[in-house]
Amino acid sequence: MLANRNKHIARRRKGRFPDFLRSLCFLSPSFLGVCVFFIAPFVVVVRYALTAGMGSDAFVGLENFKRLIANQAFRMAAKNTLTFSAMAVPLSVILAIVMALMLESRIPLKSAFRSFFLSPMMVPVASVVLIWQVMFSNNGTVNAWITALGGTGVDWLNSDYAPLVVVLLFLWKNLGYNMILFMAGLNNIPKALLEYADVEGASEWYKFWAIKLRYLSPTVLFVTILSLINSFKIFREVYLLAGNYPYSSLYTLQHFMNNMFNSMDYQKLSAAAILMALVMILLIAALFAIENWFGKDVEG
Repeated sequence: MLANRNKHIARRRKGRFPDFLRSLCFLSPSFLGVCVFFIAPFVVVVRYALTAGMGSDAFVGLENFKRLIANQAFRMAAKNTLTFSAMAVPLSVILAIVMALMLESRIPLKSAFRSFFLSPMMVPVASVVLIWQVMFSNNGTVNAWITALGGTGVDWLNSDYAPLVVVLLFLWKNLGYNMILFMAGLNNIPKALLEYADVEGASEWYKFWAIKLRYLSPTVLFVTILSLINSFKIFREVYLLAGNYPYSSLYTLQHFMNNMFNSMDYQKLSAAAILMALVMILLIAALFAIENWFGKDVEG
């Protein structure tokens, strides 16, 4: 009996190795692509961040990071990027949930409302930026309305209001996609739970907080991570709006890294990229921990 069992285990182990080789063959193209386009460049970035540069490969440890943190332009860019993310990400998540809940209920002009927020997904970024330039330039549509109402126009892109303009652009560009994700998440909530809550006389707020939001927690996590990544990539829109050196409150980390690349200061560029990656990893890890704590009672 024991001998037969050992033979069976040996046959299973012997069969696993060919399966592993076949799996490795199927995975190798993707793994090779990840190594060539992600892992190898990251190793090069780490090497640049730890060497002296300017034709020298001398190891300098954390000296480049110290120089970077002492750099006034980097501190301003980091502050602006984190401030923008702190404003844009919660708004994009909360407003998308609200819109998904609105579209779940019976409201007039539901199709028109949905189309309005989905249309930016089909419009190129350059066209969206052009619309914002027409609206918020010094002689743009918004200032024309303000002047017609007896107010004084504002140079929106060269004032302290500039981040708000970019936040509005970010929301209009991303809310539709986030809304669709939340609508899909709402459709996956067990209807029996909601019906049972109705029978028990639960309020709409209780159903949202105790049932809907609990089941939406994986979607909230995904949308938050997606919005966070997009908020760190806002450079493209800001660059098209205001160029390499915008108003100080619009100067982001990617502006800083782009300018370091143009000036061939690869050490600061690499150090900034590594710090940015570490911050993103820490933020995403914190989001996973929060989601795991909040949604643990609905797992399975």
